[in-house]
Amino acid sequence: MIEVESLTKRYGRATAVDGVSFRVEKGEILGFLGPNGAGKTTTMRILTCYLPPTGGTARVGGYDVFEQPMEVRRRVGYLPETPPLYPDMEVEEYLGFCAKIKGVAPKERRSRIGDAMEKTRVGDVRSTLIGKLSKGYRQRVGLAQAILHNPDVLILDEPTAGLDPKQIIETRELIRGLGGDHTVILSTHILPEVSMTCGRVVIINNGRVVAEDSPENLTRRLAGAGTLRLEIRGDESAVLEAVRGVAGVLAAHVRGGHDGAVIVDVEAEAGTDVRADLARAVVGGGHGLLGLEQHGMSLEEIFLHLTTTDETEATGAAEGEGGMPS
Repeated sequence: MIEVESLTKRYGRATAVDGVSFRVEKGEILGFLGPNGAGKTTTMRILTCYLPPTGGTARVGGYDVFEQPMEVRRRVGYLPETPPLYPDMEVEEYLGFCAKIKGVAPKERRSRIGDAMEKTRVGDVRSTLIGKLSKGYRQRVGLAQAILHNPDVLILDEPTAGLDPKQIIETRELIRGLGGDHTVILSTHILPEVSMTCGRVVIINNGRVVAEDSPENLTRRLAGAGTLRLEIRGDESAVLEAVRGVAGVLAAHVRGGHDGAVIVDVEAEAGTDVRADLARAVVGGGHGLLGLEQHGMSLEEIFLHLTTTDETEATGAAEGEGGMPS
């Protein structure tokens, strides 16, 4: 449904998006993650035809965003981080206006507006001026306009920003319900949104894709970069010397101890399973291995690991965005 290949966007000498490629299948919910300035919003603006690319290609439903922008717009519902609302219009009036400019047939407008208000739970403020709504309600009205014309693709930039916990849960349920009938790209800084809502994740940093997989597979692939916790009977300094001497161990720190035993947290290189070597080193050094437990990385830890690794290792040398839109 969405095909992005070598997508590039430059602002003068600054590169905001640098050779980004990914695919989103029909009915899939994709989480699009990255720190501020990574290139997320720029990519979304290109996909929604708000910005032309400098290079590469992007297609939505088979239509090129540069050569056939009107066909793309008919198939996309877009919720930017700041919803495009008119504060002097009532909610239902605004949605009626949006239905007209989105080309919804006159005989379908009333039912589409009612359905959008029901799904986003804004029916109780249908006659209220948008300018008098709370931020949470304004966000939901913005989501209502995005789904109004029943688009094939929904592109949502921080859709739960400003919502209270109850509204966040309701919005998550709505987005999950939209998957299958719609293809969804969800950009967010709230990592639990991804694990609870998305089937696949693309992580972008410095304008380049640094990881693409399901949250579960990312955790599995990077399990070696997680923490191993060992309980060892022996002298603390001798235990640390034995543990730190194992190939693949990046760091080891004592986290406590009792009854002659020390608890050591070990950080290992990504993709390296050092458990067997650690056990041999501890036992071979004459120490008693009382326990060894692996702590997998959380999605937050994976995100930080991938976006704070040195650029030459994670993504190669890349120009910054120079303060341009992300």
